[in-house]
Amino acid sequence: MRVATTLPSATEIVCLLGLEPVAVSHGCDHPPGVERLPSLTASRIDADASSGEIDEQVLEATTEEGVYTVDRSVLESTEPELVVTQGMCDVCAVDDAVIRGAIESSSVDPDVLTTDPHSVADVLGDIDRIAAATGTEGRGDKVRAGLEARIERVRAETADIAPEDRPRVAVFDWTNPVMLAGHWTAELVEWAGGRYDPVDVGERSRPREWSDILAYDPEVIIVGPCGFDLEQTAANATDLTERDGWEDLAAVRSGRVWALDGNQYLNRPGPRLVDTLEALAPIIQPDRFPTPPSSAVAVPVDALSAWPEHTHLEV
Repeated sequence: MRVATTLPSATEIVCLLGLEPVAVSHGCDHPPGVERLPSLTASRIDADASSGEIDEQVLEATTEEGVYTVDRSVLESTEPELVVTQGMCDVCAVDDAVIRGAIESSSVDPDVLTTDPHSVADVLGDIDRIAAATGTEGRGDKVRAGLEARIERVRAETADIAPEDRPRVAVFDWTNPVMLAGHWTAELVEWAGGRYDPVDVGERSRPREWSDILAYDPEVIIVGPCGFDLEQTAANATDLTERDGWEDLAAVRSGRVWALDGNQYLNRPGPRLVDTLEALAPIIQPDRFPTPPSSAVAVPVDALSAWPEHTHLEV
C-alpha cells in the first residue's frame, strides 16, 4: 500500500509494520534512510535558533500563515493511497486541517488517518489503527505485544515502591518559556518509579511559572526540549541554569540532573516511547535499574565526557 506520513512517529510506526512510506515529513529521520524519501512538508521555523527565538517564531507563524507547508507537487507525484497525519499539536507537525486542505486542492484523493495521542495507550491504539488501515494487522499485533511486554517488565519492577520512596520528577520539554512535559510523560515517570505531581496523564504541555517549579523542588530533573537533540539541549541549558533558585533545587544539589534527546524519544508519540521509559527507569530508580541509559539517549550533566563532541552543559 502507498502510504505517506506527515510526522516522525507515524513514519516509525509504518516502518515497523514492514512498509516503506512513499513520502514523509521534513522531520522524519528514523529508521535510518527515511530522510532520503520525498519530503511532503517543510517548516517556516529556524530550528537552529535558541529556544526563546523559536518560541517567538512559532507564536508569529501560528497567527499568520502557519508553522508548516505541504508540497502539493510531492503529494501528487507520489500518489499515496493513505496519508497518516495528526491532530494533537499544530506546532509539532502538520496537522489534519492543513493536510486535508492540501489534498482538496490537489489531483489526488487518498484516505486520511488522523492520530491524536495523549497517552501510551493512545499510541498503542494508533499502531492498531494504522495496521488495520494498511492490511498489516498480524504484524501490528506482534509489534504491540512486544512493546507491552517491555512496558510490563519495567512496571513490575517498580510496582511495590511506596509513595515516599518515589522521587519528585520534573521533565522539561521546553526551557524558554519553561514547560513541563505533558501527555504520556506522567505515566512514563510513574511506571519508572517516580512522582510527577504537577501534571496529570493526558494533560497538554504548557508554560509554567518558575516559582511553581521552585515550590515543587524536584529531586530528579530531566531536560528534553521538543525537537532538540542533546547538543542543542546543552546549547540552551542556561535557560534553566541561570534562573534564580536553580542551584537550590534538590535535584541540582544532589547531582540528579539529566539531559534527554527529546527529539528522538520523549516528544515522539511512537514506539520509541518504550525506549524512553527504559531510559527513565535507571535515572529515577538507579538501585532497581543499575544499567544506565545509553549516552545516545540521555546523559547526566556531571558526566560531560559521555556527551557528543562539542556538547557541554554546566550546572
